[in-house]
Amino acid sequence: MKIRKQCALVALQDVKAYLNEEGGQIAVFDATNTTRERRDLILCFVKENAYKVFFVESVCDDPEVIAENILVMNVGRQFLVNRIQDYIQSKIVYYLMNIHVHSHSIYLCRHGESDHNIQGRIGGDSELSSRGKQFAHALRDFIEEHKLSDLKVWTSQLRRAIQTAEELGVPYEQWKILNEIDAGVCEEMTYEMIQNTFPEEFALRDQDKYHYRYPGGESYQDLVQRLEPVIMELERQGNVLVICHQAVMRCLLAYFLDKSADDLPYLKCPLHTVLKLTPVAYGCKVEMFYLNVEAVNTHRDRPLVSKTFSMQPVLVWHVSTACKGYIDLRPVAFVTFGR
Repeated sequence: MKIRKQCALVALQDVKAYLNEEGGQIAVFDATNTTRERRDLILCFVKENAYKVFFVESVCDDPEVIAENILVMNVGRQFLVNRIQDYIQSKIVYYLMNIHVHSHSIYLCRHGESDHNIQGRIGGDSELSSRGKQFAHALRDFIEEHKLSDLKVWTSQLRRAIQTAEELGVPYEQWKILNEIDAGVCEEMTYEMIQNTFPEEFALRDQDKYHYRYPGGESYQDLVQRLEPVIMELERQGNVLVICHQAVMRCLLAYFLDKSADDLPYLKCPLHTVLKLTPVAYGCKVEMFYLNVEAVNTHRDRPLVSKTFSMQPVLVWHVSTACKGYIDLRPVAFVTFGR
């Protein structure tokens, strides 16, 4: 017990260093904090450092569940929530109430190749090409071959995704929030057209693709926030096939595969390929199925550009406008988990 307490004290010093010196905002202190003595220790630590604390615990008295090592109160049958203090803590509760521990798989794919894909244009609402229609047929065969009779199908509200889903011959749900990233004034343009028409915007996006927002459109950061309800619902469901778009698929993959914001916009999501994600302990098992229908390559590699923003005064102005949401946050909380 003495050694365990000493380890806890050392870990709390790590928490302090992370929040005060390394720019952290939230720290998770994973330990058994069920005694009054341990609670008092943590509360004193919080008071000394002007942090907020949020305790998250699991209670389980079902022998079968205990045997399976499920860390919620009898697999989510009951939640007790007390003294929620702020937005971050409410979001943690929202997440915990939506994750369900059961065996299931998530299938992700993009719509079939579209006319805009062939032309190299981004966004828009074009229809499937002839090869895109072939992929839709191949996707139906894939579902039948893998005997996915209980599969739920979700799609965006754009024509190319709906046309892909229509060929499956099964019910499907349309989600507007699954629509492709809004490219604003650059909708239906090729990258060459964007570079020629909006050279400064083109350069800014290459320098910070995740945070860059198209004029009149969205950034990847905006898209991640837009997709939160879909992600939470995917945590709750059984087997689901999501027919979506390149940027949307990147965001979903980044969540389930724990990819950084810097890597997210460059994840490869080729057309006519299905990814099967099966949650396992501490991650996801990924299987890739190419359905043998040719398609254009729409992936654009990470450019070799400097991350400095001192090219021209106008670029500095654009950055300060686009990044007006950035603020210097002091450490606000740490979360402690108990078993």
